[in-house]
Amino acid sequence: MQANQYLIDFYDHYNEDGRLAVQHGSVEFLTTMRYIEKYLRPGSRVLEIGAGTGRYSHALARRGYAVDAVELVPRQVELFRQNTRPGETVSVTLGNALDLSAFPSDAYDITLLLGPLYHLYNVPDKRRALREAIRVTKPGGVVFAAYVISDGCLLDEGFHRGNVNVAQYVAEGLLDGRTFAARSQPKDLFELVRKEEIDALMAPFPVTRLHYVAADGCALFMREAVDAMDAAAFALYLQYHFATCERSDLWGVTSHALDIFRK
Repeated sequence: MQANQYLIDFYDHYNEDGRLAVQHGSVEFLTTMRYIEKYLRPGSRVLEIGAGTGRYSHALARRGYAVDAVELVPRQVELFRQNTRPGETVSVTLGNALDLSAFPSDAYDITLLLGPLYHLYNVPDKRRALREAIRVTKPGGVVFAAYVISDGCLLDEGFHRGNVNVAQYVAEGLLDGRTFAARSQPKDLFELVRKEEIDALMAPFPVTRLHYVAADGCALFMREAVDAMDAAAFALYLQYHFATCERSDLWGVTSHALDIFRK
C-alpha cells in the first residue's frame, strides 16, 4: 500500500482528532476504548497500525501501556510526535499496513487496525493487512479491525444530508442500482463495506470473533441532536448505545464497525 496522492491530500488537511473529539464523534472513540479496555491487562503491549495523529495510541500510553505505532502518511507521523507528552512509553514509525516486517511475530497483546482497511480496495490487500496484524499479535492476543459501513454512510450523507447524490452514484456505478452495495476506488478515499463482506474477508483466518460492534451507531446520522445533548442526556444516550451496539438488527445502521477477534 502506497500513500496515494488522494490520501495524502486528504489527511494533510483533515482534522481526525477533531472528528473524534466532538460529542457525536466521541461515540466511536468511547466505544472503541471501552472494548479495548475489556482486554487490556497490566503490562499489555499494544501496536496501532495506521495510527494517524495518535488519538488511541496516546490515550493508551497515558494510561501506562507501552505502545508502538506505525503510520503511512508523513504529516500524520509529524503530528503524532507533536502530540506526544513527556513520560509516554510510545513510539511511531513511518510504515505500511501491508508490510510490518519491521515488527516481530507474536509480540503484541493488543493490535489495533483502526484505519488502514478504510483505504484498501481489493480483497488480497485487505487480507494481507489482516494477516500482518494477526502475525504480530501474540497467540491469545486480540485484534481490533475497523471498517466504514456503506449503509450508514449512504443513509447519512446521501438520503439524509444530500452530500452524496445517490442517483448519480447509481448512474456512475459507485452504487449497485439493485442492492445499493458500494463500489469504491482510491480516488473515492474510503472503501465502504457491509458485514457480509467482512465475514467473507475473515473466512480464511483461524481466529475467533469476540465481538462485532456498530461503533458509532446512529450518532453521525443524528449528530445535531447528539451534539445538543447536555451531559446527563449524553450519558444516557451512551448507555443506550453500549447496550445495543452488538445487536445484529442494528449492525448496518452505523457509519463505522469494529470487528474484534482473538488469535
